[in-house]
Amino acid sequence: MDSEALKKYSALHPKPAGLALQYGTAGFRTKAEQLDHVMFRMGLLAVLRSKATVSTIGIMVTASHNPEEDNGVKLVDPLGEMLHPAWEGYATQLANAEEQELQKIITEICQKAAVNQDKDASVVIGRDTRPSSEKLSQSVIDGISVLGGQYHDYGLVTTPQLHYMVCCRNTQGQYGKATLEGYYEKLSKAFMELIKQSPSSGESQRHLKIDCANGIGALKLAEMEPYFPKEMLIHLYNDGTKEKLNHLCGADFVKVHQKQPRGLDLKPNERCCSFDGDADRIVYYYEDTTGHFHLIDGDKIATLISIFLKELLAKVGQTLEMAVVQTAYANGSSTRYLEETLKVPVHCVKTGVKHLHHKAQEFDVGVYFEANGHGTVLFSKAAETKIRQLAKEEKDDEKREAAKVLENMIDLINQTVGDAISDMLVIEAILALKGLTVQQWDAIYTDLPNRLLKVQVADRRVIDTTDAERRAVTPPGLQEKIDALVKKYKLSRAFVRPSGTEDVVRIYTEADTQENADALAHEVSLAVYHLAGGRGAPPQP
Repeated sequence: MDSEALKKYSALHPKPAGLALQYGTAGFRTKAEQLDHVMFRMGLLAVLRSKATVSTIGIMVTASHNPEEDNGVKLVDPLGEMLHPAWEGYATQLANAEEQELQKIITEICQKAAVNQDKDASVVIGRDTRPSSEKLSQSVIDGISVLGGQYHDYGLVTTPQLHYMVCCRNTQGQYGKATLEGYYEKLSKAFMELIKQSPSSGESQRHLKIDCANGIGALKLAEMEPYFPKEMLIHLYNDGTKEKLNHLCGADFVKVHQKQPRGLDLKPNERCCSFDGDADRIVYYYEDTTGHFHLIDGDKIATLISIFLKELLAKVGQTLEMAVVQTAYANGSSTRYLEETLKVPVHCVKTGVKHLHHKAQEFDVGVYFEANGHGTVLFSKAAETKIRQLAKEEKDDEKREAAKVLENMIDLINQTVGDAISDMLVIEAILALKGLTVQQWDAIYTDLPNRLLKVQVADRRVIDTTDAERRAVTPPGLQEKIDALVKKYKLSRAFVRPSGTEDVVRIYTEADTQENADALAHEVSLAVYHLAGGRGAPPQP
C-alpha cells in the first residue's frame, strides 16, 4: 500500500467535520454533497473485499427511491448478493474515520479479515441517473486506483443489472454474459420461450403502461425494447426527460399514497406498473370502471408467482420444497391465502431484503417479496440441476414440458436481487400463460384495510422488538398497551418498529374496515408518543 498516494488522494476527498454515517440495508444514503469522501473510501473497501474473496466486487452509486438531491452507495458481494454483515461494520468504520487514521484502519481491516495484499483486485461500478452520480462514481474510481485495483465502469445501469454483472463475472459466465446485451438476451430469450406457450400467443397484443419514476429504468427499458416479442407493447411514462427523479411517481410513491403517479393517465381496467428510482422494485395497479384505484403490491406478486410455480412443481412430480418468505408488513389476507388455500408454508422474518434473501436460501424454491414490491425467487443448486435435467431427458411429455417452463422461469428470474424488469416479465408471462386479466389477479384475495404511520421520537433505540419485529420488548408497557388496543377491533393486528435510517418509529395496523385500521393506527401512535419519548406535538387523528 502506497501511503503517500493514499494521503494525497484522501486529501482530495475530505470528510466533512462531525459527519457520521452508518452502512445499513441500503448501504450509505444521505445528501449527495456529503458523500464524496464516502465514495472514495468505498472504492478502497471494495479493493480489500475483492482481495479477501479473490472475486470481482460491485459498487452501485444510487439512492434508489430517495429524492433526487440524495445519493448513496452499496457494495455487491461475489454472487450478486448484499455485502457480508461483518464488512458492513468495516464500511461504517472506514467512512467515519478521520483522515489521519485511514491507513491504520485499512491495516486493521486487512488483519481482521485476513486480506492478502498481494492478490489482484477487480471491481465493477454502476450508477443511476442522478445529477450527482457521475462525479461520485469518479471518486469511487479514485479509491480503487489508489490501492491498485482493476475496474470496469458499466456507467448507467439499474441496480439489479450491476448485481447480475457481478454474478456473471464470478461464475465464469455460467450465470450469463457480463454485458448489457447478455442481460437483455438472457431475459428476452426466456420470456419469448414462455410466451410462445400462451393460449392467445401471436394474435392479441399485450399493452402495459410503465411509470419509470423518471429514473434509470426508462433508459434500460428503451434499450431492451428491440429484444421484446412484437406482441408485447410497452408504453413508458415518467422517462426522466421532463421531471425530477421519484417526484410524485415511482413504486414507493404509489405504494405509500395508494394512488396513480403523476404523468400517467389511467383508463379503466388498463394494466399499469411502477418501478422505483433504481429499478429494483415494482408494483402493479389499475383503475376499475367506477374510477376506484386498485394497488397490486409485493404480496400479490408473490402470491401469483407461488400459484404458478406450485402448479408446475406438481406437474413435474418432484418432491421439491417450496416456501414463501414475508415480513410483518405483509397483508394478513395474503398470508392466510398462501397458508390455507394454496397450502404453501410461509415464514416471517425481520424487515430488510437481506433477511428475506437469507431465509429463502433454505428451500428448493424460495419466493420472497416485501410488500413494497422488492423481491425475487431463489432456486437451490440441486433444484435447478434437477429441473434442467428433466427438461432435457424426461420421457413423459407433460412432465418434460412443465420442466421446460420451469427452466425458462429460472432464466427469466434475476436470482441475485429484486429486479423490476425481470419481475415485470415474469408477471407478464404468468398472466399470459394463465390467461388472467389484472382484475382476476387482483381478485385472488382481498387485502385487509391497513394504515402505515410514523411517529418522531428523540431516540429510536428505545424500541426493541422480537418475533420478526411483531412484538415490542421495550419500552415497558408498550406491547401490553398495543395488545389491549388490538382487542377492540375485528381481524386486527398492529406492530411498531424503529426505522433503520431516522429517529422515527413506524406503525402498521390492519383491521376489518379502513376506518378501524385508521383509528387503531392513531391510538397506537399515541401510545408510542407517550411511552417511547415522542417529539413535537402529539399525533393528530
